[in-house]
Amino acid sequence: MGISASARKGWLAAAVVGALVLGACSSGSGSGDGDPKSITFWFSTSAQDKGYTDLAKEFEAKEGIKVEIVNVPYDGYQDKLSQAAQANALPDTASVPSLDPLWINQVQDLASIANNEANKINKSLITADGDKVLSIPSDITAAGLYINKSLFDKAGVSYPADPAQTWTWTDFLAAATKVREATNAKYDLVYDNSAARIRGWIYTHGGKGFQLGADGRFAAPDAATVQAISEFGKINDDKVMPKSVWTSGQDPNALFKSGQVVAYYSGVWQVADFADSITDFEWASVPSPAQPTHATDINLGGKMVAFKNGDKADAAKKWLDFIFQPANYTKLAQTNGYLPIETGLTLTYPFEKKAAQDAFALYIKEIELADPISSSGQANQTKLLLAKQKVEDALIKTEMAKFVNGEQDAQKTVDAIVTGLNDQIK
Repeated sequence: MGISASARKGWLAAAVVGALVLGACSSGSGSGDGDPKSITFWFSTSAQDKGYTDLAKEFEAKEGIKVEIVNVPYDGYQDKLSQAAQANALPDTASVPSLDPLWINQVQDLASIANNEANKINKSLITADGDKVLSIPSDITAAGLYINKSLFDKAGVSYPADPAQTWTWTDFLAAATKVREATNAKYDLVYDNSAARIRGWIYTHGGKGFQLGADGRFAAPDAATVQAISEFGKINDDKVMPKSVWTSGQDPNALFKSGQVVAYYSGVWQVADFADSITDFEWASVPSPAQPTHATDINLGGKMVAFKNGDKADAAKKWLDFIFQPANYTKLAQTNGYLPIETGLTLTYPFEKKAAQDAFALYIKEIELADPISSSGQANQTKLLLAKQKVEDALIKTEMAKFVNGEQDAQKTVDAIVTGLNDQIK
């Protein structure tokens, strides 16, 4: 007798889960049994491989401890960590996308690294639980604005270069429209379909966005947030901005790289891609508009953790200590193209194009000048995590899509977002 379709699906699902757990077992150290002179380090994004691999070689030469670098695909990484925790097969160290209540009690305290004044780590961005440091970011990310410099130059329209003397959104959009009309470009702007990027829009418009209240739940947004959302809807008119990015998932990166869009609001992670792939026109990173608040959305890259894996725990912590020593961290940040979590470093990024070098310099200055609200999104996630709550903000994109598509107004949109966020809090 043949196996039914439903049975095959069930068998396949079980096999996939089993494979993931076995994969975790093969790459992790479990309870720490084994050679304490060999540890594992999990991370994601192949573009970061060289920085960690180079440091691992230096670490082994100095300490006699081998680090096995394991590149885990971003999609499914969190699930693999969860399954590894359940199988007692967590890696010894890792750069994780986010912390998880399922295994947070298995991480080592990194306070001795974070509080070492020689490292000059930005302490406001570490994940701390009282005096205990649960993770240290590998890097910082920030939202920002890119322009098609060739179109601006062709239209003879100027733009600011110094974040301390930035423009307003009104001024920027007027300039972008002038460029579009003079050059026959298709759109003024494309804007990442992202909850984090919407925070940047809200903050720069003077709104507080979606913040946790004293009761540990999300409060109703202020009037400036509702107004900012309303203004965002107005420019999604298929002339200033295409509705398709927010309503049907059209790729804003591809639209900008087509050369037919005047500007793109995204983030620092685009620099390496633009430096390699844009050859048909000149691009530039420019200051984010402030109307009236000079802000961005500051997020964290990978969160570095060391797990309590028995005999391997000391070696794991020693590896992270090695990474964050300023000379070593400088190499990592330069090689991997990181905005640094440490201050006072002299960084030279390996980009041949001046636009990429200038972009990193601009982002560093933008972060220095940014209003403190810029990091409140990730701070809220940390508060929720420490309260053993896991809240996903994907629903922000869903509700914004309804709004951009004309299915609901700005007030109903923010109300639905707050309700959806709070519904996830137990």
